[in-house]
Amino acid sequence: MKLITFTVPCYNSAAYMEKCLDSLLACAPEDELEIIIVDDGSTDRTAVIADRYASDHPLSVQVVHQPNGGHGEGINQGLRHATGLYFKVVDSDDWIDLACGQKLMARIRAEAQAASPVDLFIGNFVYEHVEDGTQRPMRLRNVFPAGQVIGWDGIRRFRMSQFLSMHTLYYRTAVLRESGLVLPKHTFYVDNLVAYIPLPHVRTLCYLDLDLYRYFIGRGDQSVTEANLIKRIDQHMLVNRILIESCSSELIARQDPKLRHYMKNFIRILMAVTSSIALLSDKDEDFAKNRALWQLLKAGHSSWYYGFRYGSAVTLVNLPGKIGHKTGLLGYRIAQKIVKFN
Repeated sequence: MKLITFTVPCYNSAAYMEKCLDSLLACAPEDELEIIIVDDGSTDRTAVIADRYASDHPLSVQVVHQPNGGHGEGINQGLRHATGLYFKVVDSDDWIDLACGQKLMARIRAEAQAASPVDLFIGNFVYEHVEDGTQRPMRLRNVFPAGQVIGWDGIRRFRMSQFLSMHTLYYRTAVLRESGLVLPKHTFYVDNLVAYIPLPHVRTLCYLDLDLYRYFIGRGDQSVTEANLIKRIDQHMLVNRILIESCSSELIARQDPKLRHYMKNFIRILMAVTSSIALLSDKDEDFAKNRALWQLLKAGHSSWYYGFRYGSAVTLVNLPGKIGHKTGLLGYRIAQKIVKFN
């Protein structure tokens, strides 16, 4: 069995996918790695490059060619084919830091000998800003004790702005399959589903204080650009709907109180993001869709609804009238400038 499966969904990625793949191959001997390149109906040289890597690295690289199904279906395909003990999604324009990747693999190598391997490794990620050459690491040192295997009861408090992104997570493959994770086709922002739905199935976790994942940001066609967030607001709302519907009251009640608090805060953050996108759009139909999403939250989790709407910073992006809209947009712009998330 391979120690880790790296799944790399690719759509017209010829210009940058080699840097990604080379970084993965450098992490460990090829007999420990499984790299699944999913060519998602590309029309450039992505398929040719993918097949060349499979030919040059038959021990570690395989290619799945599929009609275009979107990022989520690329991840689905990777999970269907995965044989690694752990599973990691790496977007084709991102990469893994060499030294940190080797340290991760050393830890996974040791964990593979354990009677009960840890369910989830958590690492740091770094925003790599192409436009100005700056970096911004996103770390969770205040939340997790580094290097220790713990349960959810062993974590410390997340700040309101902190959350687990897909870039930070290295799941045990069996946990993902147990969670029943299947992502919608032709939908962006499914990374939020990967970072949320499996968490109640995680019993043990370990934070590695390593700047592992390098998140390239600044390309004009990325899904997180402001123009694309507005253009794809329906997809963002679909993901939010799936998240809200995935966390039934019964499921939430069964969780450790600290995980329960985190799951609530994650929904709070995404509801704030969706409301901000509706403000950026400034279209009546998008305001209506946003109200409907809030009503869905109210129907399933009324205490969350009232807490978010009237007792938190999310209130600022939902104030009525022109003054409310300006206040909400100001908050978005401040966060955008500080974090530089798009």
